[in-house]
Amino acid sequence: MGEIVERVTRKNQDLVSELPLTISAQYGLIDQNEFFDKRVASKDVSGYYLIYNGEFAYNKSTSSDAPWGAIKRLDRYENGVLSTLYIVFRIKNEDILNSDFLMNYYDTNNWHKDIQAIAAEGARNHGLLNIAPADFFETELMLPQDIEEQKNIGNYFKSLNNLITLHQRKSFLYFSRINDWEQRKLMEVAEYRNGKAHENEINDDGEYIVVNSKFVSTNGEIRKFSYAQNEPLYENEIAFVLSDVPNGRAIARTFLVDKSGKYTLNQRIAGITPHEDTDPYYLYIKMNRNEYFLKFDDGNKQTNLSIKDVLNYEDMYPSYKEQQKIGMYFQQLDHLITLHRRAYYNKKGGLTNVHNDNQQYYAIL
Repeated sequence: MGEIVERVTRKNQDLVSELPLTISAQYGLIDQNEFFDKRVASKDVSGYYLIYNGEFAYNKSTSSDAPWGAIKRLDRYENGVLSTLYIVFRIKNEDILNSDFLMNYYDTNNWHKDIQAIAAEGARNHGLLNIAPADFFETELMLPQDIEEQKNIGNYFKSLNNLITLHQRKSFLYFSRINDWEQRKLMEVAEYRNGKAHENEINDDGEYIVVNSKFVSTNGEIRKFSYAQNEPLYENEIAFVLSDVPNGRAIARTFLVDKSGKYTLNQRIAGITPHEDTDPYYLYIKMNRNEYFLKFDDGNKQTNLSIKDVLNYEDMYPSYKEQQKIGMYFQQLDHLITLHRRAYYNKKGGLTNVHNDNQQYYAIL
């Protein structure tokens, strides 16, 4: 990484800026006053780093949304100041590395593996990863050598994010008028059951697709098959991960069943059957990467959710009719994203190293 970017350590000695910034996994580099409703930075910011529009910063603080910290580009303001706990950097040569590509790259989890390798086990101080700048700049990036290819990928996701934003605004204007919502627990809107181990029946020629944590949490590749349907899944039911996995945190991921008689649940996966007055797609979107479930993940050990944890999940529900409208809206948006991705696949031959699935977008909706 150090070959294509360089560290920025300029201090705000001349008080060029007095805008204190923080990094949010959802909103990027943002004014502390706007994000926290108060100023967290010291009154004297002359010793802070001065960052300019287009430069990047790495916040080593971990959270449920950012288990290995967050890397964002300054887009909202001309400049700002950051604590020296951040690692600030800029691109050396934009003829070699496109800024939009890099910004979208760090919105994926492709860089987590290298960070995980240099963060010593348990080396956290109140959620702050112990990562030296020198080690950070030794991490590797996966990027196309063709700068035009990088630009196309960057522009693609930039256009897609703009499209999502437009849909968000439209939905906010509509749904903000709805006031007949009520708070309900999962046990009031759906039935719960546990999956079962399939190790004895798993075979490459098996008839049923085994829904396990990897299947739910990655890009939908079929990894296991079974001769037996020990715990069948039916159309419009939801498979929900109860634990994370060694190769990627899968907790709070959901999978909506598209066809009956096709899938069977594995162990550590819950089957959620929405009641007749609960729209399946609405519940599916609600449960996916929800903050309630993510709070059980401290980033230090494998997370396991109990039946009680899941059944006590509480959220807001409008009337069934409104649930259907909301579910249909996000279903159409999901379909639109899929069409855009397929069009890009056909043109460029795939984006495996750039983006894994549509689930990431739900975090910003």
